Parts: sequence; structure tokens; C-alpha cells
Amino acid sequence: MELKELRQLAPEELRLREQDVREELLRLRLKLRTNQLDNPASCRQARRNLARVKTLLREKELARPGAPVEKRDA
Repeated sequence: MELKELRQLAPEELRLREQDVREELLRLRLKLRTNQLDNPASCRQARRNLARVKTLLREKELARPGAPVEKRDA
């Protein structure tokens, strides 16, 4: 899914997408450890997709008016 398509999704849909990507990443890691994965780069791609979804969720969370802003320590 492209970034443009992800930006159009509602926060609830993004959370569902996050769960899907997490499950996909789990399956890919399992296949990688059991030497059944044909393309090891797919793990990296899944991790990046997860990061994109989480970033968009955080952007939408901060964009909501009246939403509490949580400071995160590095």
C-alpha cells in the first residue's frame, strides 16, 4: 500500500492495518528463521510499512484538536 493511500485511511482503519502488518512481520520472521523465506528483503519492507503506519497514526493523533500531547523522552 502506498503512502498516499495510507494517508486517506481513518485512524481505526490504520490500527487494523497495523495489526495486519504486525502479523505479516511475525510470519515473515518465522519463515526467515526456518529457512523457508524466498526473499529476505520482504522482512525489511514489512518493518518499514509498520513504521509508516505507526507514524501516520501518531500524526493523526497529534492533529486532533484537544488531544493530549504526550511528551516522549529519547
